[in-house]
Amino acid sequence: MLLIGRQRQRMCTGWSRRAFLQVGGSSVLGLSLADLLRLRATGENYGAASARSVILLWLWGGPAQLDTWDPKPDAPMEFRGPFATIPTRIVGARICELFPRIAAMTDQLAIVRSLHTGSNDHGVAGTIGLTGSAQGSLNLGGQAAAGAVRPATGAIVARARGFRGPLPPFMVIGGRLHQGKKAITGEGGGTLGAMYDPFRLDYDPEHGTRVPALQLPPNLTPERLLDRRGLLRALDGARARADSLTAGRSIDDYRAQALTMLTSPAAADMFDLSRETPETRDRYGRTRFGQSCLLARRLVEQGVPFVQVNWSDHVEAEEDAGDGGWDHHYRNFQLMQDRHAHWLDQAYATLIADLQQRGLLRSTLVLAVGEFGRSPRINDKAGRDHWEHCYSALLAGGGIRGGRIIGESDRRAERPHSRPITPADIAATIHHAVGITSEQAATLGIRIEGQAIPELFS
Repeated sequence: MLLIGRQRQRMCTGWSRRAFLQVGGSSVLGLSLADLLRLRATGENYGAASARSVILLWLWGGPAQLDTWDPKPDAPMEFRGPFATIPTRIVGARICELFPRIAAMTDQLAIVRSLHTGSNDHGVAGTIGLTGSAQGSLNLGGQAAAGAVRPATGAIVARARGFRGPLPPFMVIGGRLHQGKKAITGEGGGTLGAMYDPFRLDYDPEHGTRVPALQLPPNLTPERLLDRRGLLRALDGARARADSLTAGRSIDDYRAQALTMLTSPAAADMFDLSRETPETRDRYGRTRFGQSCLLARRLVEQGVPFVQVNWSDHVEAEEDAGDGGWDHHYRNFQLMQDRHAHWLDQAYATLIADLQQRGLLRSTLVLAVGEFGRSPRINDKAGRDHWEHCYSALLAGGGIRGGRIIGESDRRAERPHSRPITPADIAATIHHAVGITSEQAATLGIRIEGQAIPELFS
């Protein structure tokens, strides 16, 4: 049986005539919408709208700013922790010693050190981080904030770009995000509707790439999934069943087209990481996150506008009944040293270098961020607790000017000292990079609450 959502409306293949007339006179740096669409089609460089794709590396659970991109070597030990710092290619800037590969490429990166958000609840902060708004968010206790859930930034980009290629425009690699086994809101289409929910893939180091929306035949065991021919046969069978259902008018046009995208030979090839050399896979790291980053590169290479890579589904570490998130209330330094820092340093640095080598970095915006940071003061369990007042992010590609620090935290990374930035500002920055103006967002019924960060582009 095939399950591809329940939305009953026609596929939107682009701007409607009415929407085109409404925004046809708007501009991005003096370009009309007609010019913008023409330039997108030809792949030409057009200033602010320099990103054709976005990769969001969602570091679910909240990495500690002091143990990543904003260390405080002069702070007391109970704040700075046991790790030393290393220089970067940004004059005067140092990061944690656990990230040597990232330090060596900071001339291509921008580090934001003054992020702050409105909640220290994973669910609420997660919704804010993914949508730029707390509307409709659910906290750990199940209480919902007022208002309708806003669309995820990925859904907005997908809606603006439309369904143009063989693959869906908004794809998430990883399962539904949750805390305490309770799913959060804000990962999908929100007010844009379920047709702009992301299509999900998942990568498991043992079983390879999975398409959760396709329930493969029971006789296709995990062992057979390791066989590329078995995967192709399963997708061929799914495609045949989809054709039968469509002929019988058993499913609507949108779901039929979604099935076509997900079961096409091009999609099967795209999901198959065995087509990469073993050396390339090794460079990314044979971890779920590393191979997911490689899969993300393959997707943007095929023109997918927005790809989100979830570090984990659950915020908590595996030892805490999670699946390896960044919620390090205890053993923070052990987990960072043994696993998290190395995995992130390897996968992130390889992704940036790979995109650069393939000529894709200039047109692909890569953002690495969590929902909040960790408490500057170390707790009595050698961990750091939730901290929404100050945290950090990395941005690269897509027109971002590298080799710079945006914002500054105070001497213990407790609060922004200068240039405070919100998740709504990050969302507005993504809109700016892909060429979505406030007028175009308004046409989609989206109100942009933040301001794009001009220092990233100047």
